[in-house]
Amino acid sequence: MNPVKALESHGQAVWLDFLARGFVAKGDLKKLIDTDAVKGVTSNPAIFEKAIGSSDEYDAPIAQALKSGDKSPADLFEYIAVEDIQHAADVLKPVYDMMKGDDGFVSLEVSPYLANDTKGTVAEAERLWSSVKRPNLMVKVPATPEGLPAIQQLIGEGISINVTLLFAQKTYVEVAQAYLSGLEKYVAGGGDPSHVASVASFFVSRIDAQVDKQLDDRIAKANDPSEKARLKDLKGKVAIANAKLAYQEYLELFAGPRWEKLKAKGAKPQRLLWASTGVKSKDYRDTLYVEELIGKNTVNTVPPATLDAFRDHGEVRDSLEENVEDAKKVLADLAKTGISLDAITTHLVEDGVKLFADAADKLYGAVAHKRATSLGGGIGAQKLALGDGITKKVATSTEEWRSQAKIRRLWHKDKSVWTGSDEDKWLGWLNSAFGEKAKLADYNDFANWVKAQGFTDAVVLGMGGSSLGPEVLAQTFAKVSGFPKLHVLDSTDPAQVRAMGAAVKIATTLFIVSSKSGGTTEPNVMKNYFFEEVTKAVGADKAGGHFVAITDPGSSLEKVAKTQKFARIFHGDPTIGGRYSVLSPFGLVPAAAAGVDLAKLLDLTLSMVRSCGPDVPPAENPGVQLGLAMGNAGLDGRDKVTILSSKKIADFGAWAEQLIAESTGKDGKGLIPIDGETLGEPSVYGTDRFFIDLRTSGEDDKGHDDKLDALEKAGHPVARIVMPSIDHLGQEFFRFEIATAVAGSILGINPFNQPDVEAAKIKTRELTESFEKTGALPPETPVVSSKEADLYTDDSNAELLKKAGANSDLTSWLKAHFRRVTPGDYVALLAYVERDGAHIDTLQQMRMAVRDKKKVATCAEFGPRFLHSTGQAYKGGPDTGVFLQITADDAKDLAIPDYRASFGVIKAAQARGDFGVLTDRNRRALRVHLKGDLKAGLAVLDKAITAALN
Repeated sequence: MNPVKALESHGQAVWLDFLARGFVAKGDLKKLIDTDAVKGVTSNPAIFEKAIGSSDEYDAPIAQALKSGDKSPADLFEYIAVEDIQHAADVLKPVYDMMKGDDGFVSLEVSPYLANDTKGTVAEAERLWSSVKRPNLMVKVPATPEGLPAIQQLIGEGISINVTLLFAQKTYVEVAQAYLSGLEKYVAGGGDPSHVASVASFFVSRIDAQVDKQLDDRIAKANDPSEKARLKDLKGKVAIANAKLAYQEYLELFAGPRWEKLKAKGAKPQRLLWASTGVKSKDYRDTLYVEELIGKNTVNTVPPATLDAFRDHGEVRDSLEENVEDAKKVLADLAKTGISLDAITTHLVEDGVKLFADAADKLYGAVAHKRATSLGGGIGAQKLALGDGITKKVATSTEEWRSQAKIRRLWHKDKSVWTGSDEDKWLGWLNSAFGEKAKLADYNDFANWVKAQGFTDAVVLGMGGSSLGPEVLAQTFAKVSGFPKLHVLDSTDPAQVRAMGAAVKIATTLFIVSSKSGGTTEPNVMKNYFFEEVTKAVGADKAGGHFVAITDPGSSLEKVAKTQKFARIFHGDPTIGGRYSVLSPFGLVPAAAAGVDLAKLLDLTLSMVRSCGPDVPPAENPGVQLGLAMGNAGLDGRDKVTILSSKKIADFGAWAEQLIAESTGKDGKGLIPIDGETLGEPSVYGTDRFFIDLRTSGEDDKGHDDKLDALEKAGHPVARIVMPSIDHLGQEFFRFEIATAVAGSILGINPFNQPDVEAAKIKTRELTESFEKTGALPPETPVVSSKEADLYTDDSNAELLKKAGANSDLTSWLKAHFRRVTPGDYVALLAYVERDGAHIDTLQQMRMAVRDKKKVATCAEFGPRFLHSTGQAYKGGPDTGVFLQITADDAKDLAIPDYRASFGVIKAAQARGDFGVLTDRNRRALRVHLKGDLKAGLAVLDKAITAALN
């Protein structure tokens, strides 16, 4: 007789430790049921990974599953796994029916990531049970300390459980007790226990593998031949002895009054199942763990190779109850050697959890890869060319992040991923896209109201995170018919405020006052100014109807908005910091007002969210990979993240600049983002650059590509990202948010605070309060004064510059200042003037002259806008910045209602506060204050910079 089938007559069921879609569909499982009397099937992540990752068998099912909507890799795997389990369960259902529920089961494992999470295990097991909807399903739950109460609860709910990762007899007893207690609870609640089944999967070969290794160590050290012989005699015997004694426990546990009472109600005993029965040593017979563990009412789950071997030459006998006393002696003799079986089994449980998690990582990685392939152009493509050195460091970090479950920990808001301070309080942005999608009806209602009001313009009044995200949207998306044109104002420069007022029709403009805290100076004074202008245009009773507020609940802005009867108040999430808020009301309210299709934007964004999710291993996770590249490049000295944005998404760099600088530039560390530099030849760059090139599909530029290729060949790390279209903009917001958070972890900083931004605010507040009291800002003395300009710096900088040749003219000071620039530094031009096209071009001309001459990174920023952005990195990041602040007389100031200070005064206070912090931090800083006509003054400065560089 077929030895496999012969096991049936000895009371043992054979289950197959293998499952694949084609295996079931082609009838191979049915054949084994018929020829070998196979009575069950088990699955695990390693089995599924092999089936999914090593063939194209699942490509079509994955593509089909995605047709009904995008899914995360975990949800996608569960979708196809449930189908496979259902198909296998249906094939085994005749066995289940014939044996009246005693056998014919298929096992599906809860996520190995939940091995130490009781509540999570229970919830997932309940969901799997409900999803599969087959009476012959067993849900696999590990016998960890956290798994035991889950097992009891699930049995108590009438769910059949395969208890896995059992190694120790003591733990087996606890598992059986949990099963009995669960049954008693189920019966007490009126349940019929005849429908509940369970097996306790006792792992075998792994024990011998560990014991034999320790025995070999002792054999090698033993000098006495008889001692060597005694040690050798224990090899290959401990696992079987351990299992035999566990079976003796089984016989006692499922006998006696307690069990008989349950049995009378129809309960089934929890069978022992021998798992890990594939032989791991070539020294042993390949059918060892089947032949020596044959006994009544047990199960042996075997991999296909072991099944084939036993069918070919297996020997069948009632072996499980043989030589029980000898089994006891084997374990006693093992204890005498000093080898602790308890320590080994404890380690094996921990190692088993890790191995299953490792297998799950590979599984989800395989699913993530096939998902991305199937989605094709639905997700922005990313290609990293980092050079050998950084590539190796990223590979090391990738494995560290995988083995330490850091992406899952990040998503679970574990602050130890960073510095262990308060990072867990600032991670609401991770799920904001999901949350905002649930509020689409409210956004649509708001958009319809805006359209019905006939607004011609919508102006966001905000700073930093409240303004830069909406600005990208305003610059990227074309005006939608019937909706207002979207503008952003983030300046206290009187000329810029006045220009915005002239660019819109006040009487038909919607003003969106955006401030997370509600107490930020800039949006508040801008609101005061435009509220008065609107009141003049439409009357006091209607003015509030032209304003909406976006702010955190309970803020001072919310109170003002209620008092002034704003049309709407949208609440931000207090757990989302400003620079991470673009996919929250701070970005989506302006987008809705402008008629942007938020449903489309969010759906496409969520594809990237899923691609960067907790179930996507680091190697397949685009956000993590970009972040690891940025972080490791920074540690390698390539800390100038140069962002190159194509024409269609040209403003994206300004948003990314803020995100990266404010998140990473602190504690003397950080990445310095460089936005807006024209791409040059390799010769104009030092060895401190990391390039990120972002474009939309179809925006081909051969000249640009040739320069990127040349940079790559010269050894510069380059990341290329190609968005399918501008509609996929939200994907890049999220990719960069994840990447920045990951880079912060690599750098060892908290990417969610901004300690040095507050320092400038304090100095500004002191200056404005002084003005409110006295009517003037405190006097200051220039180090040099001329007809065209005054120069300011602190005593320390002044002394050093004078020693370097600075004398009585502007050019000499600039020359001395630029002489302080060394390789690896960056030069930042910080201009507190109107941000318009002409001034942007002028600053650009200046910076490019500096870059090309000094071969260092350059920044061209407008104040006070940059204070809520790159200002953090300039003050708190690495001391590699050389700063030239540019201020000027205002041709015409602008009063602020309810303030004594004007816009010009506040801007001046902000500039002086900013400069004061720079010098307090011993930064290399020089301030040029231009007098008279601004255009003429900038021309003088440009000429002086050119001369200073020569």
